[in-house]
Amino acid sequence: MAQKNDDLQRIKELIEIMRDNDLVEVEIKHGDDKIFLKRSQPQPPVVSAVPVVGPNLHTMPLASNETQAKGAEAPAAAPQQQEELVEIKAAIVGTFYATPTPDSEPYVQVGSQVDSQTVVCIIEAMKVMNEIKADTSGTITKILVSNGQAVEYGQVLFKVKPD
Repeated sequence: MAQKNDDLQRIKELIEIMRDNDLVEVEIKHGDDKIFLKRSQPQPPVVSAVPVVGPNLHTMPLASNETQAKGAEAPAAAPQQQEELVEIKAAIVGTFYATPTPDSEPYVQVGSQVDSQTVVCIIEAMKVMNEIKADTSGTITKILVSNGQAVEYGQVLFKVKPD
């Protein structure tokens, strides 16, 4: 039993040395004995840049004082309308496909009625095609990604006006 505890203690010491020196693998051979330790490496976060497109200020008409006064009330109404929409988000990182095959019709389009079991797209990850379901019922109002686009976990794919 003492031999087993000594071996366990040595392994723990090796793990500490690996951590302290930021080592990923250690292999030790002593006679017929062999110890191989391998730590998993944390995956670096995936960072992607998203272009921001804003209004073209050169083509916007100038507002009169009356229009500006009305415009001040409009933003308060807009968030209420936005709150009514439900977002369908990417469940995984991968490539977004709107159709089951290149020659097929899209699963959904703007105006399509969906329910919780409706497949709205496929996300390919590591050569596996993952069907993404709506998980809500309503009408598709916006499609925010294009066919073949890379998507991130949690990225909004669709907006749905609930029934």
